[in-house]
Amino acid sequence: MDDRPLSPASRLGDAALAAGFVALDTGLTLAGSSWWPERPGSLAWAMLVLQAVVNAGLVARRRAPLAVLAAVTGFSVLVTMLILVGALGEPAGEIVVWPPMSAVLVAYLPVRYAAIRRPGWILVGILTLVAARPWDPSMVILTVALLRTAVGPLLALYFTARRSLIAVLRERAERAEREQYLLAAQARADERARIAAEMHDVVTHRLSLMVLSAGALRVRATDEETRRAAEEFRAAGCQALDELRDLVGILRTDPDDDSGRQELALPDIAALAAESRSVGIPTELVEEGDPTRASPVVGRTAYRIVQEALTNVRKHAPGAEVGVVVRYDPDRVHLAVRNTAPVGVVDAGLAATGSRAGLEGLRNRVELVRGTLDAGPSPDGGFEVTASLPAYVPTAEAVR
Repeated sequence: MDDRPLSPASRLGDAALAAGFVALDTGLTLAGSSWWPERPGSLAWAMLVLQAVVNAGLVARRRAPLAVLAAVTGFSVLVTMLILVGALGEPAGEIVVWPPMSAVLVAYLPVRYAAIRRPGWILVGILTLVAARPWDPSMVILTVALLRTAVGPLLALYFTARRSLIAVLRERAERAEREQYLLAAQARADERARIAAEMHDVVTHRLSLMVLSAGALRVRATDEETRRAAEEFRAAGCQALDELRDLVGILRTDPDDDSGRQELALPDIAALAAESRSVGIPTELVEEGDPTRASPVVGRTAYRIVQEALTNVRKHAPGAEVGVVVRYDPDRVHLAVRNTAPVGVVDAGLAATGSRAGLEGLRNRVELVRGTLDAGPSPDGGFEVTASLPAYVPTAEAVR
């Protein structure tokens, strides 16, 4: 039995199928291709109505398959007994099968529904026996009867085997796809680990030497200006090492791994805004939410975005006003740095400094932490940089 709710299309299809068998059996019976007698009486007409009611019951074959099969079998037995005792009269056709054509459909029910398999096959056996009429042997009747009760089960077995084969093939295809995805993921992980090892062995080593040299120069320098320059150089190198360590940690970690969380201090974006104001650029900073929701690597990435945007304002938009908005949501960090149109003359020498790849480098860095970055001119003649970052990105150190 099928306990699943039927869709309107399925209900309509069942009703149309039942109506089709009602019309088919009624037409064949009246045409003399079944049990209809040469001189029909009131009993024959009553049996014709009963046959239509039994065929109409096919609409319930999904809900009560055993009852529908029993009704068709019982009608076939009743018709056969009435003909044998002469109550209906002699059938008009000489070589005809008496059970209705709906026997073709109901014979498949024991194959389709396992819950009625044993009693269902018993009823199908009785239906076959009555249709074949072994007490009045005829090769034509025997053949037609066997086909009428065997076609349904054979088709059901075929479609069941086909469904099982398709399910097996689909499972194999999905397994092969999963294995291919895992192999590709492993290859990506190996490549990320190789890149991380190269960055750690080469870049980190050189930066460490530079930081140590700057520290030594600060200690040995005799004048204050040299010591200050050496300290700035050393601090910049330490910050670069911290950022490089984050990047190496990301490369060594599965990008889908959310385990672990670092509790390290985040860079202070407010200090960037204060520094920008100190050089004469009106800068307004708005921070919403809890900054501790962002992991250190995300915090440093946000810091770099704001730093690069403010640097570009100093170079390319003298006299512009800047608004910085940072919003910390539970699962995302949103940034927006907008400046108005420049009101002063751009210093060509200052604008020409740099590698001209700052925003592109930022975009690559943001994509590495699975974020997005957009930059472009705004309608008022200014410029706008927006970014959306995940609040937490694990690193290898976090996992350990």
